[in-house]
Amino acid sequence: MQISIVVPLYNEDESLPELHDWIVKVMNANNFTYEIVFVDDGSKDKSWQVVETLAARNSAVRGIKFRRNYGKSAALQTGFEACMGDVVITMDADLQDSPEEVPELYRLITKEGYDLVSGWKQKRYDPITKTLPTKLFNWAARRMSGIYLHDFNCGLKAYRHDVVKSIEVYGEMHRYIPVIAKRAGFAKIGEKVVAHQARKYGTTKFGLERFVNGFLDLVSISFVTKFGKRPMHFFGLLGTLMFMIGFFAAAWLGAHKLWVVYYEKGVAERVTESPWFYIGLTCMILGTQLFLAGFLAELIGRNSPDRNTYLIEKKTGEGVA
Repeated sequence: MQISIVVPLYNEDESLPELHDWIVKVMNANNFTYEIVFVDDGSKDKSWQVVETLAARNSAVRGIKFRRNYGKSAALQTGFEACMGDVVITMDADLQDSPEEVPELYRLITKEGYDLVSGWKQKRYDPITKTLPTKLFNWAARRMSGIYLHDFNCGLKAYRHDVVKSIEVYGEMHRYIPVIAKRAGFAKIGEKVVAHQARKYGTTKFGLERFVNGFLDLVSISFVTKFGKRPMHFFGLLGTLMFMIGFFAAAWLGAHKLWVVYYEKGVAERVTESPWFYIGLTCMILGTQLFLAGFLAELIGRNSPDRNTYLIEKKTGEGVA
């Protein structure tokens, strides 16, 4: 099978038939063998009934329904685990991503040898309250990750089959799939300018909190990328430095008092009367705690499960065109 199209969705019953027909039109026009994997992230509307209808009508459609809403990352991860195509395309279900981009994305993966190609919505039909924070977010992501993409969070992306089978998308890390892929060893990451469609049905499912969460996730993925497999290298080094600063501060106070008493024959102030004593003591305590944090992180990392599990309520369709 040439292409798997993974579509995470949440309360998108109005747009699904039109999106399905649009995808099928493009696939047939290019003679692709394909499957469409709809992952219903616990929708409360009639989205699942629409998916079942589409699956009954088109054998290339497969559906997966979560029992409750887990988030876009969980939907993508489950779709990645289920898909079978040589090239995997992800797109949002709200019709803002154009299936007309699929042939060129497929070519970039199969002919140009990219591991991952991310869409770049250069011209957006969003209010400035969304576009400005998005630009700031993408700037910060480029600086911290070293991957120079203009639109990390674009839902329209293409992957080699090996990429989606080798990465794990969890929490809200769908924004940083290129970073996760690079961490897994897939370094040839490209970008393509894609069309951005104005939303036709419904409203966005993401609020302003996504920018705060996005920044925190960026800090998290940056740390995990560098120290995820060796947390002691971060906490242990920082803890050792803090402890040594505190230890030498306390040692200097003790040595200074002994010098004054035995060589200058003077009366030295009590060590505990100096603020440096408390600074040194605090540094040694913090250093010890950081070292222990690194040690515990190593133990947890070595014993944690490799995958999160999600409760799947239903499946439908065979997924063969």
